Amino acid sequence: MQKRSSTKIFILFITILIIFLALYLHKSPLFEKNAPKITLEDEIYWNLKDPLPLKISDESGVKFLRVTLSDDSNSVTLFSENYQNLANEVEISLNYPKGGFFSKSESFTLKVEAIDGSKWNFFRGNSGILESKIIVDKKSPILNIVANSYKITKGGAALVVFKAEDENLKELYIKTNFNKIFKPLPFYKEGYYFSLIAWPRAEDSFQATIVATDKAKNKTNASIRFFLENKKYRNSNLALKESFIGGKISELAREYADDFDELTPLERFIFVNETLRNEDEKTIEKITSKVSSASLEKTITPFYPLKNAAAVASFGDYRTFTFEGKKVSHSYHLGLDLASTAQAKIVTTNPGKVVFAQKRGIYGNSVIIDHGLGLYSLYSHCSSLLVSEGDEVKALDVIGRTGVTGLALGDHLHFGMIVQGVEVRPEEWMDSKWMNDNVYGIFKDAKALIDRQ
Repeated sequence: MQKRSSTKIFILFITILIIFLALYLHKSPLFEKNAPKITLEDEIYWNLKDPLPLKISDESGVKFLRVTLSDDSNSVTLFSENYQNLANEVEISLNYPKGGFFSKSESFTLKVEAIDGSKWNFFRGNSGILESKIIVDKKSPILNIVANSYKITKGGAALVVFKAEDENLKELYIKTNFNKIFKPLPFYKEGYYFSLIAWPRAEDSFQATIVATDKAKNKTNASIRFFLENKKYRNSNLALKESFIGGKISELAREYADDFDELTPLERFIFVNETLRNEDEKTIEKITSKVSSASLEKTITPFYPLKNAAAVASFGDYRTFTFEGKKVSHSYHLGLDLASTAQAKIVTTNPGKVVFAQKRGIYGNSVIIDHGLGLYSLYSHCSSLLVSEGDEVKALDVIGRTGVTGLALGDHLHFGMIVQGVEVRPEEWMDSKWMNDNVYGIFKDAKALIDRQ
């Protein structure tokens, strides 16, 4: 009887031991059962020049890795390695064999085989295999400029129309020497594009280059040739008065500065003129950087937002502010100030969509209208707004009335024109000759050239 009890206890002990061992093997990282994770796209375009990035990760570490490239009849090993020191993550760059492998095929199969250092599967580890289709593309995109504005003025805008050809085209944009990217839109016929571009007032030089990149990372650049007109703008020195700082400036600082009570009167001015202005301009840039695909067939007419108005401040003025004889701050005036009578009607000369209609810092009550083509108009310091965001407006619709909201001392309209986030000279968009020479004349010439090809 005692012998049987001992046997039962022994069997129970062994059973428990086996259960604990099984649980240990199941939970132990040494016996993890997950195959290595291979990061690779199902279809890859390759120019055979740039290396292909490959990433493999595994909980227990990568033990073996092999990569082969093959067509229907040939195969070559691009990479093979047994890792003595297991790594949880392996990143390599795959290069096409310098001598090739006697294949003229335009597509290959890339095969990645990886084995980890797990003790699972009778100490043989987990294996992962992934195949990807390689499409060979060694041709760079073709870029041809069809037509563009003859010149661009500092602070102004210009237009370019061009053709981009590549069956695997991925990215198309215009880059500048000041890191601004302009997005082109389709034009007239397939494969043709256009873009309004701008030279910011604060930039001393201007260069614009069209960049086309395909899925295989082949790249082509094409410089746009403009005559550069380096317009001279006014520099103003303005002495700050205590009445101004204690009045309008104090009102704005109190509304927008979290630490208003801790700021000196001069610090409040600097907050409004620099910090708040910068925030406002970033908001405007973000809103107006979007490019809507509006029809090009409609012609935009010159902008005249305020009837019988006189200009009281110009675009591009560089203002240096002094206090008690010392320079304390500076700013650019990036609009055209127009004044007529108090609370005068503001109209939009051209149709568009209202994308902003609210109070904004130094600009006060403001309206921004998207006219398509990457072109926006801005109306600020309004006493009242008569439109809402999302409204579609027609030519000559009244959108608001002039006022003194924001950083305005007298009743007037701050009128701005913006090209893909860059504030430009409103005077150009109020001039029918400039608009024809630099926009619609270019469109017309480009269509004629395209039709002859």
